[in-house]
Amino acid sequence: MAKEYTGGCACGAVRFRSTSKPGPVVGCHCSQCRRQTGLYFASSDVSLDGLTIEGENSVRWYRSSEAAERGFCANCGSALFWQRKGSPGVSIMAGAFDQPSGLSFGYHIYCADKGDFYEIKDGAPQYAKGV
Repeated sequence: MAKEYTGGCACGAVRFRSTSKPGPVVGCHCSQCRRQTGLYFASSDVSLDGLTIEGENSVRWYRSSEAAERGFCANCGSALFWQRKGSPGVSIMAGAFDQPSGLSFGYHIYCADKGDFYEIKDGAPQYAKGV
């Protein structure tokens, strides 16, 4: 049996299960991600092929740009997903995974846009824009 990676929102209305191994955690420091989360968006990509969402009727999608949308729980407001239009995968907020998650940090993107109130000191690679 394949390993499953599970998680959900704060209130439990939305639960997810992925049979595909999540990719490395990516920290996005763009202004949209900072406004949505209050700091930066730390997420891990999974394939849509292996993803099951329970409580999908509680997920609301916000078209944040022409290229992507963000999914959140309509009940508790938990940020959960980010998806590029037409992508075969979805980014899931790293903090939404059940523990132990087995996730590890990979790198940071849009560091040129990061907030002025914090420093990135974890030693992971940093990119001014996306990769």
